[in-house]
Amino acid sequence: QVQLVESGGGLVQPGDSLRLSCAASGRTVSTLTVGWFRQAPGKEREFVAHIIWFGLSTYYKDSVKGRFTISRDDAKNTVYLQMNSLKPEDTAVYYCAARRSGGILTGESAYNVWGQGTQVTVSS
Repeated sequence: QVQLVESGGGLVQPGDSLRLSCAASGRTVSTLTVGWFRQAPGKEREFVAHIIWFGLSTYYKDSVKGRFTISRDDAKNTVYLQMNSLKPEDTAVYYCAARRSGGILTGESAYNVWGQGTQVTVSS
């Protein structure tokens, strides 16, 4: 059974950086497509980025392209989300999620394993 645990959230100022981690157990992370989603207060959860299983193909929400980078460390069985040039509108609870399939699928329903989330707050 796959389990995901996020970490790395916190309170930062606009323009700062954070790196979120998603540690997987129960399955080798390279055999999963792992995505990051976020949910801001009063809003629906939205796709942010994913890294596709067995390869390193990545896909991003338009508003984070050039600022966020998703990567995977197979030795640590962990997927990261490096977030640079953070903006107040990036404030949300960030979740990692996994699925055992490839392809560019950005809907929540495509993912069947979820972490508990980590809070990211960007404020001056």
